[in-house]
Amino acid sequence: MPDSAPPGHRSRAARALTSLPLVLLLASCSGSPGPAPGEDPTATLPLPGPDDGSSGTEERGEPGDAAPSTGPVGDGPLGGRVVVIDPGHNGGNAEAPSEINELVPAGQHEKACDTVGAQTASGYAEHEFNWEVSLLVREKLEADGATVVLTRQDNESVGPCIDERAGIGNEAGADASVSIHADGGPESGRGFHVILPGEVEGYTDDITDESRVLAEDLHREYLDGSGIPYADYLADGGFDERTDLGGLNMSDVPKVFLEMGNMRNAEDAALMEDPEWREQAASAVARGLAVYLLRN
Repeated sequence: MPDSAPPGHRSRAARALTSLPLVLLLASCSGSPGPAPGEDPTATLPLPGPDDGSSGTEERGEPGDAAPSTGPVGDGPLGGRVVVIDPGHNGGNAEAPSEINELVPAGQHEKACDTVGAQTASGYAEHEFNWEVSLLVREKLEADGATVVLTRQDNESVGPCIDERAGIGNEAGADASVSIHADGGPESGRGFHVILPGEVEGYTDDITDESRVLAEDLHREYLDGSGIPYADYLADGGFDERTDLGGLNMSDVPKVFLEMGNMRNAEDAALMEDPEWREQAASAVARGLAVYLLRN
């Protein structure tokens, strides 16, 4: 089981480290793997899109539309490593129900292209949160030499579909891919969780082991650095193994989903709406990715 210390344990120290280069942060990492994740069959899926009969005017993104790394790359401890950051959902999804409800390949089954996502009680949308955090993570990884690709270029378009998001990571030959999300769980529950692929024959057989290691590294660094505990309302110690998510099943590279907190919980929502906290959380995500990349 993960460390059961209070949620804020070491968060002050973590905040003090966020401005240091990742190579210095990693010097203090033990490199020991985290706890073995389990599976929670009660895990909730992203909120479905609205069924208002409207038709969207934005075109869905395609794999070729991925936003490439924009900063200087190759010079730093992560030089030569490729990371795909997948900001979940998109700002135009709500106005395009026919497009996002289109069925696409998701492994041994089909699923809707995409969904709208959650939001806080004050109306802060998950797609916006995902986008803002993803830009921060990209900035931090690029500062240490990584090549970073985003699966969407803006926060106003539609999609791309879940299979296309996985395809972007495959095309890039990513060393690691993480889909950034926030959950829409019960108001009484709080915390983050990491979703990792379970074995789906013919699809995830070749990525489950490495994705598990990636999940453990992200879990450990996010728990230490974000000030948010792991979820108390689903998953097993903050790990959730899933076989129904197309974004994982269609991936040929190590990939996980990080649900960074519960937008329907007042405590989590207050943090997510705080720009300073988003900076802190993005640093924790970047550290988790860096730890994984530097020892794999």
